[in-house]
Amino acid sequence: MVDPLAIGVATTIVLVVVFFSSLEGTGWSPAEDISEEVLERRAATVPETDFPEPMNRAIGGGGGAVAVGGGAEGETGELEEGGAEESAGPGDIPEDEVEYYEVEFVKEGETVELANDEPILDQGEDQGWDMPYACRQGQCVSCAAHITDGPSEDFVVHDDQQMLGEAEIGDGYTLTCVAYPRDSFSIETGEAP
Repeated sequence: MVDPLAIGVATTIVLVVVFFSSLEGTGWSPAEDISEEVLERRAATVPETDFPEPMNRAIGGGGGAVAVGGGAEGETGELEEGGAEESAGPGDIPEDEVEYYEVEFVKEGETVELANDEPILDQGEDQGWDMPYACRQGQCVSCAAHITDGPSEDFVVHDDQQMLGEAEIGDGYTLTCVAYPRDSFSIETGEAP
């Protein structure tokens, strides 16, 4: 039983494999890696901005507070005599007029009292929750949430949000970084329209 043809074929295959594996190659070497150089050239063509990448908390969580009006150096920022503030936002409520509302955070599984003089995002973070955000100025939808009880304008005051349309606000969406409570409601954080 041993088939001499099968042994011959197997021996030939082994010898061919050994022969090709013993060759030294063609002398080809790979070209120099230029990927870093290409990335640097591309990065140089992109203008620098102060706007952080969404959801990147390592660089300050979307920037810091920006002074409204941004006066020139040396200005004290005080009002001129007889002048009045141009506009008071929802966060400018005197302490003796602050009201509190019961707000259920559905995903966090808790109901807490929120003051109407601080944004929902800040107060959620005060509770120790890791809430999504990026710009903290109402200019992106990273902090978007859904108020399940109805149109968001019935339950919060938006302070200069620039991303949500009337239909989305009517569907109950809000930006927690610029939303100040004005009634009790339930909210699902991390929900964008």
